[in-house]
Amino acid sequence: MITHPGMQYEKKALAEGFCRVCGIDEAGRGPLAGPVVAAAVILPPGFTLPGLTDSKQLSARRREALFEQLMQSPDVQKGVAQATVEEIDCLNILRATHLAMARAAQSLDPPPGICLIDGLPVPGFPIAARSIVKGDAHCLSIAAASVIAKVTRDHIMRELHAQFPQYGWDHNAGYGTAQHLKAINEYGITSHHRRSFAPVAQATLPLEF
Repeated sequence: MITHPGMQYEKKALAEGFCRVCGIDEAGRGPLAGPVVAAAVILPPGFTLPGLTDSKQLSARRREALFEQLMQSPDVQKGVAQATVEEIDCLNILRATHLAMARAAQSLDPPPGICLIDGLPVPGFPIAARSIVKGDAHCLSIAAASVIAKVTRDHIMRELHAQFPQYGWDHNAGYGTAQHLKAINEYGITSHHRRSFAPVAQATLPLEF
């Protein structure tokens, strides 16, 4: 069932005295390849966009349409950032995700007064923050961030697909599908694969006889 997020969390933060309430979400924690991407979004009061919800509930075509509307709206303030494959392998995926989220929020100018972050609490976040489990389904600014992060990352993976078509990144977005795993076994890995992720790490082990 498609949910219809509202702005009750943003209104609550504004009533508490925070200004510039920002929603944050990420895309790409689970794939075997590519960066993790985060988006930070500040919506104007009374903002509406029919059909906007958690990106996972939307078709690819609908996500693209909503992404274009959000990106073209001058009243919607957006910040997008990523953590690289190298950072993911060095820090671990959770810390790299938090880094991407912080970069997205800090790219907003002026900075937000408080960030509403999808998921569990983020220790040491550089801006005042409030975590909302399943926030992308209940908080409109987080839903907007989820769409922007997801579509931005899909675009990145499609660009990488043009260089490495054998892995099918144009449709699997780097996730460990059967086709992707088969291609890793057949062609090896690229600099865009996450070496700290088990299926990729296994592919780099030398054979023992």
